[in-house]
Amino acid sequence: MILTYFLFIIGLVFLLAGAQWLVDSSTGIAARYEISPLFVGVVIVAFATSAPEVAVSIGAALGGEAGLALGNVVGSNIVNVLLILGVTAVIAPIAIRRRIVLLDIPILIVLSLLVYLLSLDGVLQLWEGVLLLTLFAGFLVFQIKQIQRDSMPEPTEAEPPVQREVRPLPIQIGLFVTGLGTLILGARWMVGSAVEIALAWGMSELIIGLTVISVGTSLPEIATSVIAALKGEQDLSVGNVVGSNIFNLLLVLGLSVVLSGGFAVSPAAVALDIPFMVAVSIACLPIFFTGHRIARWEGGVFLFYYAAYLVYLFLDTTGHELLPRFNTIMIWFVVPITLLTLGILVTRSLYLKRLANKADELSGRS
Repeated sequence: MILTYFLFIIGLVFLLAGAQWLVDSSTGIAARYEISPLFVGVVIVAFATSAPEVAVSIGAALGGEAGLALGNVVGSNIVNVLLILGVTAVIAPIAIRRRIVLLDIPILIVLSLLVYLLSLDGVLQLWEGVLLLTLFAGFLVFQIKQIQRDSMPEPTEAEPPVQREVRPLPIQIGLFVTGLGTLILGARWMVGSAVEIALAWGMSELIIGLTVISVGTSLPEIATSVIAALKGEQDLSVGNVVGSNIFNLLLVLGLSVVLSGGFAVSPAAVALDIPFMVAVSIACLPIFFTGHRIARWEGGVFLFYYAAYLVYLFLDTTGHELLPRFNTIMIWFVVPITLLTLGILVTRSLYLKRLANKADELSGRS
């Protein structure tokens, strides 16, 4: 057990160090080529931190268990939004760029709905996997075309350019690869040792699966987003989460379907997990829209719903007698109150924006 605790601590150190190197090298590459940090987060960092999900899904597909890939994708997307953004916002409120609200989140919502519609017949067929991979290629092309639009603006005379040290490109790439490898290795050590510690404490395999494993597979995204937020790289933090979710839906799920030739979708996934993933994606829109930031209390709301989701899974899996009462409380009290609060905040934000536009018009006329 001493070695297990030691591996857990070393894994945590590797995780944090790898995340910092990944963030530093990503922002350095973005600055060197005047690429928007948001693009780096949505595409480059998101792809890198999704590597474990890609590896797991390909292994499951080749091993004849491709159906597990759907659970991996759905679970990762739920964790990415509720847990990662929740933890990050609680630590430091996250500023949201207009492009994320107007473009990236709508894309994520549409793709989540598409996966839900494709799964309604209880099977994901080969042609549907090809469709997802085709959309992934289109998404990459679209993002590449956005580089110029999102490129850093030229400094004005009133705002002289900020001088910052830019390392040579080979060093930046080496730091990126080293950071990614350290991140994944640290996550593996943390998850493996955490499972052994949980078993030693008498936790059931069910609880371990719902907590340690589900969170452990998202540790790279968690560490990268938190470090990026603390370093003031807001675009990298949010872009990592949104990009990772899009990669999961198109690349990870598409590859799994194509490699397996198609697979059945469980009724439970169609009835609960996939609709919940869609709802989580939709919930991002009003929260991101209000003030174009995720406040600490909104991060707390994300964490609350993630905890509620875990509680539901536990009650449902064990057939606990409290499940009907829990459902009643969530459906008739908690969810309506949350929707009402978000509705009020969105209405208030629109009203204030309208007043600001009128004030600008009046000042322009005068």
